[in-house]
Amino acid sequence: MPSPPGAASVVRYARGGPKEVKVERNVAMNGATVETREPLATHDVRGGGGLRLHVREWGNPDGPAILFIHGWSQSHLCWARQLESPLARDFQLVTMDNRGHGMSERPVQPEHYVDAQLWADDVAAVIEQVDLERPVLVAWSYGGFIVSDYVRAYGTAEIAGVNLVGGAVMLKPTFDHLGPGLLENAMDACAADLLTQINAIGRFLRACTSQPLDEDDWSTALSWNMVVPAEVRGALISREIDADDVLASLSVPVLVTHGSADAIVLPSMAEHVLEVCRTAEPSWYEGIGHMPFWESFERFNSELGQFVSRVNEREPRRSKDGRLAPDAPDVA
Repeated sequence: MPSPPGAASVVRYARGGPKEVKVERNVAMNGATVETREPLATHDVRGGGGLRLHVREWGNPDGPAILFIHGWSQSHLCWARQLESPLARDFQLVTMDNRGHGMSERPVQPEHYVDAQLWADDVAAVIEQVDLERPVLVAWSYGGFIVSDYVRAYGTAEIAGVNLVGGAVMLKPTFDHLGPGLLENAMDACAADLLTQINAIGRFLRACTSQPLDEDDWSTALSWNMVVPAEVRGALISREIDADDVLASLSVPVLVTHGSADAIVLPSMAEHVLEVCRTAEPSWYEGIGHMPFWESFERFNSELGQFVSRVNEREPRRSKDGRLAPDAPDVA
């Protein structure tokens, strides 16, 4: 795999100096992982251009890896219903706050967000820095652009598969396949006036689900959205992106998870992916909006677990010396 530019971009920063893990251990690291809100470990990873990314590990460190990549104006907190689920017993779950989001570094200058190579380097740095063995990339919404950036720059040798969840792969001035929940609120969400931003993000969140979030979930989601500077939101949607070249060349399995009532990234976006990508298979969520991993989390978690297990059976994980991992199936 090509290395991200500059040695500093893949140095792990932690207590005690470089190349150590900044760890907050709250459960035994013996594979018998319990469901918990506390991460197994936290990492400061230097991504593209040296920008600091906040990354957390959860679940079973000996299981197949899943790297969750969130969407526009979101946070790793959106994956709570995966991190606290039975997925944590069987899989290594890794979350990252995208550049400009959550607990990652949040510079406001647009040059930190408009270069596709920087996004690609972020994903590459997390995979290398956290020592992930061919993870499945779960890409929600804008995360589809980020995964496309990564695959275009680095290929698929270091990943086992992709799950596009309400995934966006096209951003053009004509706004093809994007819905009113985004288009009617994006400009106000990038405004200089704080109250205008808050009202716009509130409308955007209401459009993300087919059924209203409960009060606690709503407050938390609004908070993690408002952590993101308006300038960052604006820079992200200023890009022009067409990932058809990546989709057409993909050789790894792709699961396309999409709600039929998605008003942010329209179902036609998923239909386009299925037309262009020969390795893609659909999973439609009838009557569900832009957050199937939240609105229908039990089904989502089950399907994700089955998908990850299947792609790992297709090409068993190997230890660093090239031998089959202890939990790999016998394919002889």
